[in-house]
Amino acid sequence: MFFAMTVAGFAAGADTGAIEAKEKAAWQAFKDKKADDFKKLVDQDFRGVYAEGVSTLQTESDDMKKWDMKSFAISDFKAFSDEPDVIVTTYVVKIEGTYDGKDHSGTMNCGTVWKKEKDAWLAIFHTNVLQQAAATK
Repeated sequence: MFFAMTVAGFAAGADTGAIEAKEKAAWQAFKDKKADDFKKLVDQDFRGVYAEGVSTLQTESDDMKKWDMKSFAISDFKAFSDEPDVIVTTYVVKIEGTYDGKDHSGTMNCGTVWKKEKDAWLAIFHTNVLQQAAATK
């Protein structure tokens, strides 16, 4: 039953490819420092949770200016939903770049929550964490 509800949620909302395109567009706008394009994809009440703290749309916009992102590559993209107006994505992103002049290249595990507002899907929550090598016993 859950699987059927998930499929129905995508049929009524957006497909995985469309949400993945939005995710990539948000990263591209951030990389290119196009704040206006980024804001078209992110809800005004957005929250991000990172090791450095909790972020708002304004914090993200301010941080965008401090990044010099050379490249990013998204892989292992997955999306799921059991609601017609909410989609959760998980994926891996490999970034090459600097933040405030310091190297912040790495591979991160990421998650975003997208909510349908009127006719547009907007990111309302995002988090990412740097991948760590698995501990050996």
